[in-house]
Amino acid sequence: MRLLIDRLERERRLEKEEWMALIGELPEAEYLFAKARAAAKRQYGTAVYARGLIEFTNYCKNNCFYCGIRRDNANVDRYRLDEAEIMDCCKTGYALGFRTFVLQGGEDPYYTDEKLERLVWRIKASYPDCALTLSVGEMSKESYQRLFDAGADRYLLRHETADERHYRRLHPKELSLNARKACLLALQEIGFQTGCGFMVGSPGQTVESLAEDMLFITEFGPQMVGVGPFVPHHDTPFAKHPKGSVERTLYMIGLLRLLKPALLLPATTALGTADANGRERGVLAGANVVMPNLSPIGVRKKYALYDDKICTGEEAAECLAGLRRRMEGIGYALSMERGDPVKE
Repeated sequence: MRLLIDRLERERRLEKEEWMALIGELPEAEYLFAKARAAAKRQYGTAVYARGLIEFTNYCKNNCFYCGIRRDNANVDRYRLDEAEIMDCCKTGYALGFRTFVLQGGEDPYYTDEKLERLVWRIKASYPDCALTLSVGEMSKESYQRLFDAGADRYLLRHETADERHYRRLHPKELSLNARKACLLALQEIGFQTGCGFMVGSPGQTVESLAEDMLFITEFGPQMVGVGPFVPHHDTPFAKHPKGSVERTLYMIGLLRLLKPALLLPATTALGTADANGRERGVLAGANVVMPNLSPIGVRKKYALYDDKICTGEEAAECLAGLRRRMEGIGYALSMERGDPVKE
């Protein structure tokens, strides 16, 4: 299998059966991780980029079966941050040194194009040296264009799975994989630094599903990919489903780094939730981004996409200091720079 890993590093693509062979058995993991670390260091050195995450609404019109803030979960304590509260989060983050903010929320109809456009404009006008990432779901191309024109730099939209059968298992009938892919293509065409991603170990996922994800990412060519293990939420139809494999998640991170060496790859909060050392292990597998939480402490537990989410009770400065120590402990340096993707 080392020959297959070597070929992936050299040619940056594999056939579906080859992806399945690597993903199914997780062969030569340490060999893969060593190559992935080397690839990341060639592009970014030992920098791990910190993004300031602001989870500004947990209202969502969708009913995805895996998500704790799904529309039909009546037990969610809903909240929205107003514009002043969001700007306060940015002010705190900027003082701590953050130069990327990530606005993430459910698909909340309250936040119209006009409201989001104004918010983006205000943040960029106040902090012109900062990158702004949005993660607010599916919109029309016209809406995305307005947000880009207002100054947004990046957009995260996980495709969740590139396997149509698997997509249907995870989502209600009003959502479609084709629509999600169309949104990603629109974002890319507009000029956003675009991110997709998927869960590992979600209900119904097969090795073939993961191979389809890798084929999709090969062709789509994102700048960012978010990969984390499935972690169940107790108020969803998948409450009893086991967590996704940390080992397979790490392996997918390593494969993604060899596939596209310049990717911005987060060591996700879900990875840190599933394994106490998950974020460190993610970086050692090839990741180079972490996303400390800048949301007010009073709302963090309410943005519960899955159970037992970490870092819901720490002040932003405390969380940042802890992450810095963790990264230094494995020989990396937490970077507060914008951390734009390099060109290969």
